[in-house]
Amino acid sequence: MQPKHRFDLTNHRVLITGAGSANGIGFATAKLLLDLGAKIYLTGLSSRVIDRTEELTELGYQAWAESCDLTDELAVNQMINNAVKHLGGIDAVINNAGMASGGKLNEAEQGSAIDLSATGWEASINRNLTSAFLVTKAAIPHLRQSGDGRIVFVSSVTGAHMAMKNEAGYAAAKAGLIGLMRSVALDEAPNGITSNAVAPGWIATQSQLPHEVVEGEHTPLGRSAQPIEIASVIAFLVSPAASYLTGQTLIVDGGNSIAEERKV
Repeated sequence: MQPKHRFDLTNHRVLITGAGSANGIGFATAKLLLDLGAKIYLTGLSSRVIDRTEELTELGYQAWAESCDLTDELAVNQMINNAVKHLGGIDAVINNAGMASGGKLNEAEQGSAIDLSATGWEASINRNLTSAFLVTKAAIPHLRQSGDGRIVFVSSVTGAHMAMKNEAGYAAAKAGLIGLMRSVALDEAPNGITSNAVAPGWIATQSQLPHEVVEGEHTPLGRSAQPIEIASVIAFLVSPAASYLTGQTLIVDGGNSIAEERKV
């Protein structure tokens, strides 16, 4: 394949989880991959993924979606079967579902190791780690058939590289994604599947809290990332350009994790 075609995703069949937010990483990734020629199947717990697909249709794209409890193995297996039916197979999986627990709906998942309840811990692990495991497990047989399957885990600098106060469950889950990614990379390399992770820092989405906006302004680049900037790295990882890259984590945090001096 010539270099000018190394980022072409024409007819690549891609499953993206966690694409319900209109200004989130998942939806930004979907739009970018569609622009590069991919076929997309969106899924997530919220029915908002259906709304996002309708928006894509209005923009002239062809995509499919279904809401699914990604912590339910039977539901995930059925969702994968549905995705294969609509796409004709799966060439890439982007495990994007899961987020921090700053919102009111997830207050039970916040806390330090001594304060977090076992129930809150389990909920955070299930939503951020177990969901990715179940989706990956169900998709691997189809990725093997692809011949050059791609798996991307959207982790975070939180957990594997840094930490935030009162986010013990989230940090553990996101660090766990890195371990899962590496394990899959080794186990599936003989089957032509690559497995990598993206670790974003502060992201300017609708779920970003006011103090996080301020934190983003004090990164070396002086701002939070836009979702498309994370999506661009994901697009690289699922493209032919990343064919010899596996088992790696690409940190996309505006240099925040390398800055020893802090202004805040």
